[in-house]
Amino acid sequence: MPAVVSIATTDSGCGAGSQADLLTFAARDTYGTTVLTNLTAQNPDAVLAIEELSSEFIEAQWKAVHGFFPLKAIKTGMLFSSRVIQLVAGFLREAKLPVVVDPVMVSTSGAVLLQEAAIEALKTELLPLATLMTPNLDEAKVLLGWRPNTPAEMERAAQELVDQYHTSVLLKGGHLEDKTELVDILQIQDGRQRKFRHYRIEGVDTHGGGCTLSSAIAAELAKDHELELAVAEALAYLHQTFAQPLQVDGRNYINH
Repeated sequence: MPAVVSIATTDSGCGAGSQADLLTFAARDTYGTTVLTNLTAQNPDAVLAIEELSSEFIEAQWKAVHGFFPLKAIKTGMLFSSRVIQLVAGFLREAKLPVVVDPVMVSTSGAVLLQEAAIEALKTELLPLATLMTPNLDEAKVLLGWRPNTPAEMERAAQELVDQYHTSVLLKGGHLEDKTELVDILQIQDGRQRKFRHYRIEGVDTHGGGCTLSSAIAAELAKDHELELAVAEALAYLHQTFAQPLQVDGRNYINH
């Protein structure tokens, strides 16, 4: 079973963050490990507090995991500060493994999860080291300076992201206004592009969807799958987690 590591934060509600990553890694038949960068007090409706761990402790976790497990892929999630981003970039340069970067900036509930000062570090230090980045439309706006609002604009934005950050891009269209269809654009560095379409499933809390997708892609890359296949498998898995949701107290959640 291939080993994969999530470098991300916790979610005390367990729907997103490192807990969602571990659930996803297990569901995709990989062995999940973690390097925690922050702790959060949150649930699907709110982030109440964020506590950042020390550089020394983050580095000790990395040494413990990377020095023991034969890692095959890395997923990064919420990193919050430029200090942590620079530290994690050093890990990625050391490991030389496939890396899926989820450029987490704002939670589903609207909480800011990336400091303003950290955006430049994300752009210059982390994204150029990625095998794939997985921004949503609002994150694409921060990275490009304009927001794609149609599938055609998404295609153009995905190519601009590839050109600017020198990594392949999966641009997620969950925030498009179309209420019946989901469109995601995969733009690979070699020029290939693929458009994925899925019907929307209403009535399921989307909290943790981005974390789940990026960790599923990392799991597929850890199995030595080519990037396009890894993305296709991960998107199909994400759709299934919505199609067969978990119900807790009358509310539907992603079923990892």
